[in-house]
Amino acid sequence: MEQCITITVQDKQYQVNNGTPVAEFIQRLDSNNPIMGVSIDNRVQDLNFLLTKDCKLDLIDLSSPLGVKIYEKSLLFVLIKAAKIVLPQEELSIEHSLGGGIYCQFKGNKRLKKYEVDKIASIVDKIIKADLPINRVTCNKEEAIKKLPQKKDLFEYINGNHICIYELDGLYGYFNGYMLPSTGYLKQFYLRYYYPGFVLLYPKTNNQKVVKFEDQKKLFHVFSDYQKWCKFLDVQDVVSLNRKIADNDIVELIRVAEARHARDLMNISNEIASNPDRAKLIVLAGPSSAGKTTTSKRLATNLMVHGLRPVTIELDNYFLDRDKTPKNSRGEYDFDSINALDIELFNENLLQLLEYKEVEIPKYNFITGKRERGSKIKIAKDNPIIVEGIHGLNEKLTHYIPKENKYKIYLNALTHLNIDSYNRIPTTDIRLIRRLIRDYNTRGHNGESTLTMWRSVREGEEINIFPYGEEADYIFNSALLYEISVMRNYALPILKEVREDSPMYIHAERIIGFLELFLPIDNTSKILGNSIIREFIGGSVYD
Repeated sequence: MEQCITITVQDKQYQVNNGTPVAEFIQRLDSNNPIMGVSIDNRVQDLNFLLTKDCKLDLIDLSSPLGVKIYEKSLLFVLIKAAKIVLPQEELSIEHSLGGGIYCQFKGNKRLKKYEVDKIASIVDKIIKADLPINRVTCNKEEAIKKLPQKKDLFEYINGNHICIYELDGLYGYFNGYMLPSTGYLKQFYLRYYYPGFVLLYPKTNNQKVVKFEDQKKLFHVFSDYQKWCKFLDVQDVVSLNRKIADNDIVELIRVAEARHARDLMNISNEIASNPDRAKLIVLAGPSSAGKTTTSKRLATNLMVHGLRPVTIELDNYFLDRDKTPKNSRGEYDFDSINALDIELFNENLLQLLEYKEVEIPKYNFITGKRERGSKIKIAKDNPIIVEGIHGLNEKLTHYIPKENKYKIYLNALTHLNIDSYNRIPTTDIRLIRRLIRDYNTRGHNGESTLTMWRSVREGEEINIFPYGEEADYIFNSALLYEISVMRNYALPILKEVREDSPMYIHAERIIGFLELFLPIDNTSKILGNSIIREFIGGSVYD
């Protein structure tokens, strides 16, 4: 007689035979959503995992970022397989997010034709319909290198001697994450031709509808420019960055990365100063931990070089009184909503200032949740106004001010540094690591609390910031090519404090996994005091 174990799902207990696969067990549940994986005692497991002991099990579907990542990784593996069938002499590279999906292109000078993308899509569809198994293979490093010799240098940086790789119809691949058991789980996808490559689109919600593509030409240009620059410096992935550190070439890389930021900020200030009408109102917007504070202060310094004395207005002082603040679907105050601001008063004050009238700027009391009397200011012609906040690109925020009198800057950490050709590092992860460090050092938040709030932060960004990126006059890329190797030493202790019984443990474990691939930069003395990274690790000249 087989031994039974107890599985607890949402406070309901189930008896199953020892050794039952997760995929078989979840068929007993009443879930109407497609299940991508599970969390067992706060550790992610795939659907092939065998249940061998009493445990608490949580379902991971497409309403969860983890579920979306599992779907994404599995679909990418199928895409790589299809690309090798159609163009066996070429190597596909998974590049970056774009328009709601992931932009991909082939290495070298290969420029895809529309019919080639259609052919790849057709093969992907056939592989999905064939419901081929995706097998997880755990082996030691020596065996992994034999199966994937091109990954030898990367595998050397993985802690421990065991590596998990995946196999699909004879093709082996390494993926920093989990996979679905077979290709048949992948119900929907779309390949959109986007010269010189294509964009992979897929579902990101339980309705399983492929996300709608939103063209982002300006963003694509910034990514492409950064990609060319990374290629010129020969730093495009973990291994090439680690080589720079190991060979003591990192100081030069730090200088070049910082010089690029200085050049871009000077370009912005030159453009503003050359157009006096545009110098009236400068709005700077970007998601959490993009580096808005340092960027606005450096920009102000550059504008002073041009004989301008910018005045900064803080949007936080225009919050509505707490009892008038809108709430989100969870019944919580939604301070990220543009409707949490007194937009009419803000616009009236801007108009008055631009007419060179004296204005009293309110002061918001975050303790009482009410606006109070503030200080009076008056500007002159050489005093452009800088407004920094998440809603800066939304025309609704400054709708009284004509477009020709505004200069909009979109700020984000648009990294092009990936783990390897198949494993990208989302820009979101860079900002999360920055925020983990800053919140720990300056706000007294531990890693668990920052990870807990991050999902709601991201939801707000998707609504309030990202849809307006193409409205910007200039997109400033705040990513620093070397920064992960600096931040790992600050972030790892914070993440390792997250308890194993915490629901956030699975998120901490994922980030720890890729941070540990990077060699550390221990000596930060060469990092400039006005660097964006100083905003997070400390030592900024603006503190």
